[in-house]
Amino acid sequence: MTATPTATSTATLTELNVYPLKSGRGTALRTAELTATGLLFDREFMLVTPEGRFLSQRELAEMALLRPSYDGEILTVNGRDAKTLAHKAVDDGEVLDVLVHRTECRGVDQGDEAAAWFSSFLDRECRLVRFTGHRPTSRAGGEVKFADSYPLLVISAESLADLNGRLAGRVAEPLPMNRFRPSLVIEGLGPYAEDDVRLLRVGATVIEVVKACARCVVTTTDQDTAERGREPLRTLASYRTRDRGIRFGVNAVPRTLGPLAVGDPVEVLEARSG
Repeated sequence: MTATPTATSTATLTELNVYPLKSGRGTALRTAELTATGLLFDREFMLVTPEGRFLSQRELAEMALLRPSYDGEILTVNGRDAKTLAHKAVDDGEVLDVLVHRTECRGVDQGDEAAAWFSSFLDRECRLVRFTGHRPTSRAGGEVKFADSYPLLVISAESLADLNGRLAGRVAEPLPMNRFRPSLVIEGLGPYAEDDVRLLRVGATVIEVVKACARCVVTTTDQDTAERGREPLRTLASYRTRDRGIRFGVNAVPRTLGPLAVGDPVEVLEARSG
């Protein structure tokens, strides 16, 4: 059942996660800067095939084992049983035309050393690129870097708790939130109440919820081991199928920018009508 938020509902920000490398493991933060393209440095880097098509956990589950962090200068990546990569970001390399799904965008090639490290780890020829240029969202007038479609993914903690209740007996342990790769996790909205929110104040920032997020095979990938199963998609399909997709969490765009911190209050400014 979806909880119905009100314009005065309050809740709390309990998780902040940034993904410097698209489809690499997320980095949990205590504080972050909300920018027009999402949390600072989110999806700043991406791996592409020699033809320029993006690579992701959808086809390469072992990308979950890539543990990146980025400080604005050095991209550090740890991979299981692999020497740590410490890559100084390149901003004057060759600019490549690349594809994220069917969207054309551009990335600065990060050189042969980084390409060799990732190609060896994944046993797949690839190049590392850094986002450059401007990429608009398809709706709501937002901006995004290499994320699939929108700069923020928001999930209610109660939504995961409800799902884990339904999964009891089907999986050995409750699923962690990292299966769903959210930017922001909010506690206090109620299960699936994020579906019915249009505007949220998070700390001193404001975000607009655009649409429910369609989920894929990545949610079945253990982010610690890269092993895959059938859940949670099988269970989600039984009660969260909408518009020919399985939905869990919501995509959002920033409207007011600024600092965020775990523990910030969250207020529903406007519920979605209809």
